Amino acid sequence: MKLEYIIDKEYDKRYASKGNPVDSQHFEEIYEKCHQYLEYTQDQYQKTWDEIGQEFSNYIEKETGYKWFYPTYYCVVSVVNMGISNWGREPKIIRGWKENPYSQRRITAHELVLSHYFEIYKRNYSDYKLSDRQVWALAEIAAFALTSLTETVKTFWPWDFSGYYTNHNYPQIVELQNNLKDEFINRKSFDEYIKRGIELVKLYDQI
Repeated sequence: MKLEYIIDKEYDKRYASKGNPVDSQHFEEIYEKCHQYLEYTQDQYQKTWDEIGQEFSNYIEKETGYKWFYPTYYCVVSVVNMGISNWGREPKIIRGWKENPYSQRRITAHELVLSHYFEIYKRNYSDYKLSDRQVWALAEIAAFALTSLTETVKTFWPWDFSGYYTNHNYPQIVELQNNLKDEFINRKSFDEYIKRGIELVKLYDQI
């Protein structure tokens, strides 16, 4: 799998709203003023990702047992949002343009894993009839695990000591996240981990 950082104004504009730092009213002005910086960020993000890209791709395939579902994924460098995955609809994610090119690696990887998990579920586990929110919760938790709980993945961002952190913006998934930590560490396969997550997520009414 190859990741390409791109500039896609129309895609970025979809996420300009009153709920974001850049609303639709000011999007055009801000985008015009930031464009040269977007291009610089695009270049720097790409260079630092390419240092680990193939190894990360191989790592996820090995750990999950599933090949990536698209040969190329795209990361839109955004003035609107710091990070958006997609729920198995297309191979495209969003990352904000203001980050350090190296420290952005882990969250970019996190968004990619979310997309990958949704694809795995959609193609192999949809008979379990989980809601989108339930699948999202399991995808988020799997992304935290796959970006922190193996020795291999720590080599991709050795400066990151946050680990399998729970002080994120989704308090509703923390208890389930904690309950799935040992399930991930002791898993015999990723499919076993998925099935255990499906069992547990049904116990949480708040998700």
